[in-house]
Amino acid sequence: MIKNIETFIAEHRLIPNESAIVLGLSGGPDSVFLLHLLSQLQKKGKVKKLIAAHLDHQWRTSSDKDAQFCLDIAKKYGVSTITQKISDLKISLKFEGSKEEFGRRARRYFFEKIKKENNCDLIALAHHAQDQQETFFIRLIRGSSLSGLTAMKPKHGVYIRPLLETNKKDILDFLKQNNVPYLIDPSNVLEDFLRNRIRKHVIPALAKCDKRFDKNFFETLGRLKKTEQFLEQLTEKTFAEIATEKTGNLCVNLKKLLHLHPVLQYRVIMHWLIKQNVTFPVTEGFLDEIVRFLHQPGSKEHQIHHDWTLVKKKELVHIKKL
Repeated sequence: MIKNIETFIAEHRLIPNESAIVLGLSGGPDSVFLLHLLSQLQKKGKVKKLIAAHLDHQWRTSSDKDAQFCLDIAKKYGVSTITQKISDLKISLKFEGSKEEFGRRARRYFFEKIKKENNCDLIALAHHAQDQQETFFIRLIRGSSLSGLTAMKPKHGVYIRPLLETNKKDILDFLKQNNVPYLIDPSNVLEDFLRNRIRKHVIPALAKCDKRFDKNFFETLGRLKKTEQFLEQLTEKTFAEIATEKTGNLCVNLKKLLHLHPVLQYRVIMHWLIKQNVTFPVTEGFLDEIVRFLHQPGSKEHQIHHDWTLVKKKELVHIKKL
């Protein structure tokens, strides 16, 4: 199994030589296994520096014991650990109804802070194959786009997921055979979280319906990813054909943009906004609002963000920072 994971890491170029890595360590079996794996790569000289980072969410009275466990097990592997309580994070996070999403955003902020302060290159997360399945169904239920349905990627920005094609059962078997301790988070069985309901009810039901579920799921996901990669390439190519630099502005040919197929049109607009570093909600309503404005005749301006506005003049449109 270790050899297969190392092959996966190499194929996706997840860990360049001499990398400095922050590992998100919860103390659960997946992150403890990843601690074991990365510490072995460090001993082989493939990882220059490894720091375990544990954020205490303070959701349980015993959460301080989880932090101590992480400190202790990382010490056994010769890995330094940084822990922090969520109440001590100097950040204002808005709670939007999902405790799980709130915790995820807090962890991301914490990991990225540790990465910056310690001059690290990457942040390693312990998502495995079954997490991939759960994420797919969460996004399906929430009405995600094709891009969202391709679920998690082995590498996204500074984040890497070396275990993304590793089965949870194999992880648990490995830890048991090697007498490696880990924590069991009681919140993982609470049905308050959508992910837990999918893990407990949806995936077992699908596996019971057809024993080919696991195999066919990942084959289908692979095809979706190839389709998404093709569309990403097509989007970049199309944008390059209809955009041009003029007087310091990245201008888009309005006529050509509006003649695109709606699917490609929306993707090109999102690519444009991202390229211009515009913060925007990834919703169909937001994109519809932009398209409606672009269809209006005459030269006009339309504010799409408190810092940005669309400026339409004759056959060209550009984004202006306010």
